[in-house]
Amino acid sequence: MHRTFFPRIAVSAVLLAACACSGAVYAPVNGTSPKDRVSSAALGPGDVVDVRVYQDKELSGAFQVSPEGAMDYPLLGTLRVMGLTPSQLAETLRKGLADGYLRNPYVTVNVKELQSKRIYVLGQVSKPGTFAYADGMTIIHVITLAGGFTKIARDNHVVVTRTVNGSEVRTVVPVDDIREGRAKNFFLIPEDIVFVPESIL
Repeated sequence: MHRTFFPRIAVSAVLLAACACSGAVYAPVNGTSPKDRVSSAALGPGDVVDVRVYQDKELSGAFQVSPEGAMDYPLLGTLRVMGLTPSQLAETLRKGLADGYLRNPYVTVNVKELQSKRIYVLGQVSKPGTFAYADGMTIIHVITLAGGFTKIARDNHVVVTRTVNGSEVRTVVPVDDIREGRAKNFFLIPEDIVFVPESIL
């Protein structure tokens, strides 16, 4: 099988034409980890957070948000956490522990898994579907979860669609180049839609 390779200028022209027709906005590939988006994501049922209390292993560990949006935590009991960001949860725990339990507690909360937030994978993968978002999830990670590419996948032109300030932004991600070390990995954020097109023979 012979693959046809198009010059980068030609590909850009095609994307601009598609953009003009569909109203979508295409963005350049950005390999930067979206830590700000993850750290500001509101917690929901099924989410797992990693709580760290400085110099106190008994109060540190992984905790999951219940289907009712609550979390059981040592000393403080059942807490309503749905809708809180990780930083807000850390402040809630800090205040609770400072109220009669610890002196000046230092608490950090990091997202370990966002079960309530999803990544959608469509197109030419073995197992298309919806996958729970995990902190630091990359395009390589989610393609692997989806069983890898099919034989007819156009793996160097994967399209990631995300909503930015109310507008859909589509980015063409060169997954084959990433696998070969020719491009930086692409980090996903909750609610991204990953579409793997069919190869152009």
